[in-house]
This record gives sequence, C-alpha cells and structure tokens, in this order.
Amino acid sequence: MKKLPLSTQSFSKLIEDNKIYVDKTEHIYNLINSGSVYFLSRPRRFGKSLLISTFKELFKGNKKIFEGLYIYDKWDWIKTNPVIHLDFTEIGYKTSSMLENSLLDYVNSLASKYEVELTNSALPSRFAQLIEKLHEKAGDRVVILVDEYDKPLIDNLSKNEVYPEVKRTLHDFYQVIKASDEHLRFVFLTGVSRFSGLSIFSGLNNLIDITMEEESTGICGYTQKELESNFKEYIQNATKANKMTVKKLLSEIKRWYNGYSWDGKTLVYNPFSTLAFFRKKEFESYWFATGTPTFLIEQIRQRDDLELFIGPKVVDSNSLRGRGDTSIENIALLFQTGYLTIKKKELENNRPQYTIDFPNMEVRTAFLTNVIENYSNRQSNEINSVVSKLLEQVRNKDDKGLEESLRKVFANIPNNLHISLEAYYHSMFMMLMIAVEYEVEGEVNTNKGRIDVVLKKGKEVIVVEIKHGKGRKVEQLLKEGMEQIKERKYYEKYASSEVRLLAIAFGGNKEIGCKFE
Repeated sequence: MKKLPLSTQSFSKLIEDNKIYVDKTEHIYNLINSGSVYFLSRPRRFGKSLLISTFKELFKGNKKIFEGLYIYDKWDWIKTNPVIHLDFTEIGYKTSSMLENSLLDYVNSLASKYEVELTNSALPSRFAQLIEKLHEKAGDRVVILVDEYDKPLIDNLSKNEVYPEVKRTLHDFYQVIKASDEHLRFVFLTGVSRFSGLSIFSGLNNLIDITMEEESTGICGYTQKELESNFKEYIQNATKANKMTVKKLLSEIKRWYNGYSWDGKTLVYNPFSTLAFFRKKEFESYWFATGTPTFLIEQIRQRDDLELFIGPKVVDSNSLRGRGDTSIENIALLFQTGYLTIKKKELENNRPQYTIDFPNMEVRTAFLTNVIENYSNRQSNEINSVVSKLLEQVRNKDDKGLEESLRKVFANIPNNLHISLEAYYHSMFMMLMIAVEYEVEGEVNTNKGRIDVVLKKGKEVIVVEIKHGKGRKVEQLLKEGMEQIKERKYYEKYASSEVRLLAIAFGGNKEIGCKFE
C-alpha cells in the first residue's frame, strides 16, 4: 500500500518514493499553452508549493517522474529551461534592508549555481542581468516561479514603519519581470492574498489572475472524483476504523473537509486536512489547528464584526479582492485565507454576485469556537465542551441544560465591548447555533413584527425571542419573550414545518433563563 504524501515534500520526491500524487498536469498543460504570466491565490497548505514544484520539474525536463500522468506524452522533454524558483518562506524580510539583502544573496547564489558572472550591484538591475545571462547561456528562455509572494507583506501588515518600504522593495524587484519579457518563457506566482488588485505587480500588464477562473478552480485541492479514485485503500481503512459504511464515511469526509470553491460550481477538498484524516482516521480540525488566525480575530474584534459570521453573505467581486491595502476588509481577508468560500455565483445586472459562507464543518466549528473563546474570555476546552452539548440540549428542549451552557459562555462579558450588549448576546447565540450546524437567520420580518432568530435543521424550525434587561428579573423577561412570539404569531410563517418556540432572557447579575414550548 502506498504512503500518503506530505504537503511539504517536493513533487519529484513524492514520485521517486512511489507515493500518491493526484494528477493535476492537465491543468498545468493547458495553462502553459494559453498564457505566459500567471497569478494564483489559494489558502495556506492548499498545495501551492507542490504545484510550483511540479512546474519546476516539468521545465527541467525530468521526464521519468511524469510517467503515467496526463502530460507525459504531450510534452517536449528534450527542450529544457533554466528555472528561477523563489520561495519567500526561506527569505528574510523583517525589514526592507533585510529583504533586499536576502534577495541579493538569492540572486548571487543562482548566478553561482548556473556559473554566470554578474557586474551590476543594485538588486533590480542585478536580477535583470541574471535573467538575461541565464537566457544567453542556456539558449532557452527563463522560467520564474514565485511561491508565497505576499509573505513579507502579510507578516509586516501591522508594522506601519516597515510595510511601505517592504512593499516598495518587492515592487521594484517584480518590475524586472516585465522589463525582462523577451527573456522569459513562463512566470507563475502564488500567494494567499491579493493586495489592492496586485498593485506590486502594476507593471505586469500581461499578468493573468486565474484565482477565480472556472478552468482553474480545481488546480489545487481534490475534487470528489479525485478523492474516490486516488484514495480507495485509505477510504477502506478509514471505514473500518470508524465503523462506517463507505457511503457514510464519504458523506462525513465531505461534510468536514470539502466545500471550497472559487467559481461557485466546482467544489474541492482541503488537501492538508484530507491527508491528515487518512493518516489519523479521526475527524478533527487539522488545517485550522496548524495556525490560528490571530491577526484576523483581533481585527474582527476591533471592528466588532460579529455579524460577518451569521448566515451566508452576498457580496461583489471587489469585496472578495479587497478594495484597500493595509486596511483590507475582513470579508476579503477571510475569503483569501480560506475561512470563507464561494457557495454560489449569480449575475445581477450583468455583474457577478457571490454568496459566501464557511466551506465546511472543520472551518465553521473551529473558527467560531475561536471567535467565541476570544469574545467571551473562555478557554477553548470550555467552549468545545459547551458546543458538544448544545445540539442535544436544544433538540431535547432542555431548559436548564441550555441555561447552564449559555451561562458558561457569557459569564465573562468583556468590559470593552463597543457594540451594545443586546447585539452582543444575539450575535454570540447565533454563532453558537451555527457552530452546531443549524441554519440561522436573524431579524426575520413577518407581517406582525420581526423575529430575533430562526433556527432550521431539516424539518425542524425553532423560533427564538431574545430579551435583555439590565436589572430586570429573568422570569419576567422570559414571560415577555414567549408572549411576544405567541401574540404576534411568529410561528405562522413556518406552519408547514415542525415548529418549536424558545425564549431566552439575559437579566440582572448576569442571570440567564431559557424556556421551550
């Protein structure tokens, strides 16, 4: 049985060790034959580095390792190209001078490797000379592959004195690519973010951004077909370990790790989490656990942007690309970093509109738990314990159990909240319900008023009224909430469903009450 590949290993290493490789060379072949300068944005640990390594081995003419793959009998293996492979995870960039010196060292090391002499001293001109000399010596044009182009930008985003200089250094460096066009065969750049319409590449007027193109949405990650055809043995082993049928296991893997899309049509699995699941055979949040997005959580808290996570949102393409630079919007950051994805794409007045939401169970539960932990000043193990009980408590109409769970979350209300307490309670409750996979709607209009929250799961509908009254008794607030639901007949809107009523009250002295009917 073949071993699973590790995301950090190179393409050639995977093939030489006889490990599984999901064949993406048809995508690669089509790209190379339809353009020359590309940019692709994908979340971290989504296969970008492996894709870059595949391009590298292809242009080096390493025919042996492509045997059996789509591109094998379609590529001219005799012709090779010198390759400049720049990985910014291996470059120093804490200051602009450190970045410039690191890039100079890299250029010098390549010159030494290819045995070419450089006479220019300044970084941009020295890089340009390297490209020209490589073309001249090899007789074939140069390939440039840049991995994680944006890492120096992201890691310096909050450093106001460093960021502009780092950006300027990168801008000047990348301008060489445009000026060297006659010496270049192919250019491919990857990263997580798309800063200000890729402003640092402003001179590259022939740059093609394939991030959201339908033809490229499956270039990283696994489609359903690829999962089932490449991992049959692992699926069988996982069914035994989890005591599930193949059908049930595939459904669970899909619920946990599928759901990513950049066109609203093609769905792909997170490759890192999928491989981790097949190794461990347990459903856990593998990808999220590899790096908590602390800068995102802090930015969300600063802007009191809790409503961002309550239900799907419809946005335009500018919202996903980001209109700004250092002030890039939360929606754009969450989409580009993989915490939100496109669920549907529609045209409105001939302009695309995108419905975005969490991609899957892994991201939804882990991210919301992280946000709730941060806002409620509770430890993650406490939040996880609450979330694991909520679904059972709500379904069993367990008043006291639900009260206790909510009390654990809301006991430490932050003193520095900018949003009103009532809005805070509403938002936090809805996020808890989303975490246990209820479909949640807030402020639902009826002909007799507005429902605070509606929870849906299958045929079940729960109409929720939330009352908050500082200094008031919980019992009175609960009575008012239930009476409001009944008097205004909020339930009539869902007459064809199995409707239940729930009143929740947040009273004085941080008392919490719940009542089901």
